[in-house]
Amino acid sequence: MGARLPIFPLGTVLFPGLVLPLHIFEERYRALVRHLVGLPDGRPREFGVVAIRSGWEVLPPPGAADDPADTVVSFYEVGCTAEVRQVTELADGNFDLVTVGRRRFRIVDVDDRSAPYLIAEVEWLTEPAEPDDSADLLAPRVLAVFRQYLGLIRVDSQEISEQLPEDPTVLSHLVAATAALTVGDRQRLLAIPDTANRLRAELRLLNREAALLRQVRAVPVPLPELAVRTSPN
Repeated sequence: MGARLPIFPLGTVLFPGLVLPLHIFEERYRALVRHLVGLPDGRPREFGVVAIRSGWEVLPPPGAADDPADTVVSFYEVGCTAEVRQVTELADGNFDLVTVGRRRFRIVDVDDRSAPYLIAEVEWLTEPAEPDDSADLLAPRVLAVFRQYLGLIRVDSQEISEQLPEDPTVLSHLVAATAALTVGDRQRLLAIPDTANRLRAELRLLNREAALLRQVRAVPVPLPELAVRTSPN
């Protein structure tokens, strides 16, 4: 069953269960926050986060763009909802939010006329309900490789390793969000329909990244990703 959902394109990939703090300063998204805050009690205050494929998070000032294509934002079709857990309204009318990833979706259609922000018709992407023995077998392997990977990139890896979840689905989302992967890699992991295949992909990625770290002590980042403008949104 589908739904209509406000959409917030960002230069990051959100996963279920992961915390995403946001500083909201653009008027279109301030309007979105006001809409969410005004919802009746009991209704989920959530919006869809989709990773940007090309373009920028923040619209340039009127007349600032030389090329009209610079104002066009292209984003991926699979995203994750962000449920608003805390809202702080600032004196200048901006908002600080604390959100948590909740559920994955695929965009079916986009409405750019009904509101200042985008609204999408989406279909929900749920994990298969049947138990998957292969996910239970893969989780300890991914956990072991992820601990080794953390030991290569963090000085406090021991403390973090002790807090890692054992649930296969939760682990798959945490690894995808925490490892130093490109947006493209993370997006491919988010779009994988089930936990077992997500864990298999992560095992390959972690082995690749660990091998690179052992050789050069750094993870290469594609040049296009270095060009993305930073934004407090």
